[in-house]
Amino acid sequence: MEYKLKIKLIHEDAKMPYRANEGDAGLDLFSIEEKLIKAGESALIGTGIQMELPKGTEAQIRPRSGLALKHSITLLNTPGTIDEGYRGELKVILINHGREDFKVEKQMRIAQMVIAPVLKVQLEQTDILSSSERDKGGFGSSGK
Repeated sequence: MEYKLKIKLIHEDAKMPYRANEGDAGLDLFSIEEKLIKAGESALIGTGIQMELPKGTEAQIRPRSGLALKHSITLLNTPGTIDEGYRGELKVILINHGREDFKVEKQMRIAQMVIAPVLKVQLEQTDILSSSERDKGGFGSSGK
């Protein structure tokens, strides 16, 4: 099933998100500004777009693997969640984990966006949960 994702370009340097390859899950997002991110610091980068997500979905904003591998640039809150009702400009929080300053340039691909379904759940308070094979084991409990 195909859904419609409405995109509004609100800046002269804004670009439509796009998939580099037909089967890709992520849509590339582009910077509309130049900004120097010093080593160990973060910055909020505008994309110049607004959007209207399909009903029952969210947008997950994720890092680009090439920026992470080559420059230690990633997203501070990953994945970032854009809720269905948000209509403001989509902005990305980049962090420089590298040892050198990194220059974000206009039209640079800075992140990717994956549109995902959101389950509507009914909350039920309880005093008893079913047991599972893992049960309370966490944080390294599998021994791997």
